[in-house]
Amino acid sequence: MKLELHWQILIGMLLGAVIGVAANVTLSRRVTEITEGLPAGVDQARVSDSTDLIEIFWTDAEGEQTWVVDPTGKTPDCVLTVDDLAKDSPQAAKIYEMAPSYARLIGYWSKRFGSLFLRLLQMVSVPLIITSLATGVLGLGGASRFGKMFSTTLGYYVATSLLAILTGLLVTNIYNPGLGTELRLDVAKAQIESSSISETLMGQIENMIPKNPFAAIASSSFLSIISFTIIFCIFVLKIGGETLDRFRKLAEDGFVVMMQLTTAIIKLAPWGVFLLMIYVTATQGLAVFSALAWYMLAVVSGLALHALVTLPLLVWLIARRNPLNLLRAMMPALLTAFSSASSNATLPLTLNNIEKRAGVSNRVSSFVLPLGSTINMDGTALYEAVAVLFIGQLAFGAEFGFTDQIAIALTALLASVGAAGIPHAGLVMMAIVLQAVNLPIEYQGIILAVDRVLDMFRTSVNVWSDCCGTTVVERITASDSNSRA
Repeated sequence: MKLELHWQILIGMLLGAVIGVAANVTLSRRVTEITEGLPAGVDQARVSDSTDLIEIFWTDAEGEQTWVVDPTGKTPDCVLTVDDLAKDSPQAAKIYEMAPSYARLIGYWSKRFGSLFLRLLQMVSVPLIITSLATGVLGLGGASRFGKMFSTTLGYYVATSLLAILTGLLVTNIYNPGLGTELRLDVAKAQIESSSISETLMGQIENMIPKNPFAAIASSSFLSIISFTIIFCIFVLKIGGETLDRFRKLAEDGFVVMMQLTTAIIKLAPWGVFLLMIYVTATQGLAVFSALAWYMLAVVSGLALHALVTLPLLVWLIARRNPLNLLRAMMPALLTAFSSASSNATLPLTLNNIEKRAGVSNRVSSFVLPLGSTINMDGTALYEAVAVLFIGQLAFGAEFGFTDQIAIALTALLASVGAAGIPHAGLVMMAIVLQAVNLPIEYQGIILAVDRVLDMFRTSVNVWSDCCGTTVVERITASDSNSRA
């Protein structure tokens, strides 16, 4: 008897985690003396690498040099990440690349091969978005019905994002993870350049009007692709007649082909998840998790409350569906989102599951899910609220008060829409919110060591919110259509 896909993915995830943890425990420490192949001017070097601490020593014309990477920031004169090391001392980074631990090598190659699965999903994402979105909009039969679905979808996303932010602030005030900790903010470094929310929002408006739609397709600019496809389809609806019939048939045929291709790729999901989980568990040290344990608990608790209470209530009360059945149907997509930490890469699998396993109509899913994968960021918005309040508590202690938290909520809500679909959206959002409450953007570096793990949780919540939103929008727009009939 063949196991269902979600069980195969779950087994792959667990096996990957076990192998990764085993590699982390047994192969994470390595001390290497290097005498050959060193950068010019370096006589000899030694690299001591573990998942908790990296030390690089070398001798050159200026004498002995030492650099330390400590994710907890407790070592004097350290940097927090290897990326920070590359910025501050490219030579130290080159020496380190010559002798990483065997656990990091296993993680590196697991990520490279696991990323092949993600590349296959990314390969079909753009044509799938175009054909599914065109099928959905052209299948509505009129611009007025499109307006109803668009306003309902946008209203759902804004409402759930606000609920997620408030949930994040609630759990952070309960746990107070930033009080009584020894973490140092002075070692943190900015990961992106400063940007105001007005600049970010204006940039997004400009992205919605692509100068060249084909260039947007080539660069996978989802927001540009979605906006142009919607505008194009609206005018096809206005023309109607044979033109509408031809474009509708083209979109439907293209969508059928892309779904067939997606179904074939999805069969590789257990292997992709297996390799990506090895990468995550083999390269993460335990010391930083201990230092940031209360912060991580606040984030995960908030995400769990939003995903397992708030969103299921909306599905049950508004969509009139059983949330557990929907969760079971979407499990392959959610597990893939968890392991890949990419809602855009998971979109083909999400579309497949919502239609074939959850039974949501293509008319709704083909519009709501592509839009949601770009602008709906419940999990990320909640994460930003917790992270900024945590950093505020580290900086100001209990003096970081109610007024600042209101500013966090409002700015995070605007930023969750304004940063939609742009590279490193989470970092951009956090930088905006930090500036809104007068905190240096450099402070975001203190939590980057655990960002990859938390990104897995918040991406799953983002995708789960998209799925719940699809059922809610289907119910509301179906009621509207029935009342007109």
